[in-house]
Amino acid sequence: MPNKETFGIVVSNKMNKTITVIVKKPVAHKKYGKIINRTNKYYVDDPFNQCNIGDKVRIQETRPLSKNKRWKIVKLIKN
Repeated sequence: MPNKETFGIVVSNKMNKTITVIVKKPVAHKKYGKIINRTNKYYVDDPFNQCNIGDKVRIQETRPLSKNKRWKIVKLIKN
């Protein structure tokens, strides 16, 4: 079974070896059909502390690394 991958933007890098990434997903409203941006916040493993706030990253689902971390960085796209 392939792992899930998605793109997101780094919103916090204050933790050691961990970043917080926001992923926006456009979804249609059930009743009215208007497109709404839904956001999910993920804690992502950043082993070399290389990401900065505002960077775009590609992340991949992985085994649980801590209480909340279930994602790792695949590719860093500098902003």
